[in-house]
Amino acid sequence: MAKNYYAVIMAGGGGTRLWPLSRRERPKQMLKMFGERSLFQIAVDRLAPLFTPEQVIIITSENIAAEFKTQCPDIPEGNYIIEPIGRDTAAAIGLAASELLKRNKDAVMAVVTADHFIENENKFREFLVSAKAVAEGDHLVTLGIHSTFPATEFGYIQQGDYLGKYEGNIVFHAKRFKEKPDKKTARKLISGEDHSWNSGMFIWKAERIMQEFSRHMPALFDVLEKWGEAGFSLEVLQAWEELEKISIDYGIMEQADEVAVIPAKGLGWNDVGSWNALFDVLEADQEGNIIESLETLNLDSKRVLIHKNDSSDRLIVTIGVEDLVVVDAGDVLLVCDRHQAQKVREVVKLLADNKKEKFL
Repeated sequence: MAKNYYAVIMAGGGGTRLWPLSRRERPKQMLKMFGERSLFQIAVDRLAPLFTPEQVIIITSENIAAEFKTQCPDIPEGNYIIEPIGRDTAAAIGLAASELLKRNKDAVMAVVTADHFIENENKFREFLVSAKAVAEGDHLVTLGIHSTFPATEFGYIQQGDYLGKYEGNIVFHAKRFKEKPDKKTARKLISGEDHSWNSGMFIWKAERIMQEFSRHMPALFDVLEKWGEAGFSLEVLQAWEELEKISIDYGIMEQADEVAVIPAKGLGWNDVGSWNALFDVLEADQEGNIIESLETLNLDSKRVLIHKNDSSDRLIVTIGVEDLVVVDAGDVLLVCDRHQAQKVREVVKLLADNKKEKFL
């Protein structure tokens, strides 16, 4: 186990793009998409060879923390940091950094997520070991994923000059970050060999990232200092609620100096960000169909994903259709073109706007 090294799992998001299976009270991190373990449990499991349960910090929300504690009882209860209200990743990471500095002034933190698919877990841990070595030199480190198509839902990192080889892995200076470009820009970015997707996984000293908050996000830094002294007192809670919602990418990474990127090739990474993404990670039959339920009949259909939760006993029948996603959540039945699956987020927004709370 690595000394002074801690894993911070961000597990507070709603995962709206996997609606209707992912809901407010049961977000996608709780779902068992790849066997008998939830995405959250899988995220904890793949950290185990590097981090003890005492070295794992969870950032989450009150309504789902209890389920996570049940799923992974070895993680100490004091390692759960509860956000009273979500303020995006910059604030969540700031809470973790503040907590770690109280415990260990030399803490290095690996910020990971609870809802990614990583096929090569040994390689993943190797990259985390390399990243710690880079971070100890006061760099802010990110893992870059080889881009295979012009994605508009990911951020991009441009690698600059060669920084060195750390624990067997090549590291570059990061030249710039570009968050969620339009399609035309994304095509241009992947046409060269110097851009990779931003994985959303970061490694740095807790003290170092707090310095960046002080420099670039002083309002957040001020709240974090008060939180460190008094917790979520009434004053701190009010200040927290007034904070701007902003990601760590926009708030810090696009402006920071001494940023390094490790091209994390061979991870088999997928952010499981939509129903269509599951076609890349789940096993399909000869016709490209992914059937996640026994209660189905599929005649002459191709590239169809059918998923049904345990609460539904409905028989699903498809005949002569192609490129569809069918999800039966019991109270909601979703049928959509797999290539339009990203628009599920728009449905969730419409439901919220029309106060259809029971379906969220």
